[in-house]
Amino acid sequence: MDVVPSVIRATYEGDFRIHLTFHDNLQGSVDFQGWLEGPVFEPLKDRTYFQHFFIDGGTVAWPNGADIAPETLYESIKHSAAAQQRGAGADGATLR
Repeated sequence: MDVVPSVIRATYEGDFRIHLTFHDNLQGSVDFQGWLEGPVFEPLKDRTYFQHFFIDGGTVAWPNGADIAPETLYESIKHSAAAQQRGAGADGATLR
C-alpha cells in the first residue's frame, strides 16, 4: 500500500509561496498562485488572507475550507527538484 504524503511543516515565503516539508523530509517551495482559480480559492488571492494557512489532514488548508491535495503538492516539489537537478547537471555543477 502506498503512503499518502503528509505535510509536517509549512512556512510562508512571500507572495503566494509556501515552503513545505513532508513526512519523508522532502522539502521545497511551492508557488500556489496557479491554483487560485474557482470560488473556493477566490479569498486566497488576497495575500493577507493567503497567509492564514495551517496544516490540516496532512496538507495546507485555509479557514474557508480551501486546500490542495498533499499528493499534488508533493509531486510539484518532486518535479521541481528533478528539474533543478537536470539543470544543475547540464551546466556542470556538482550535486551533493
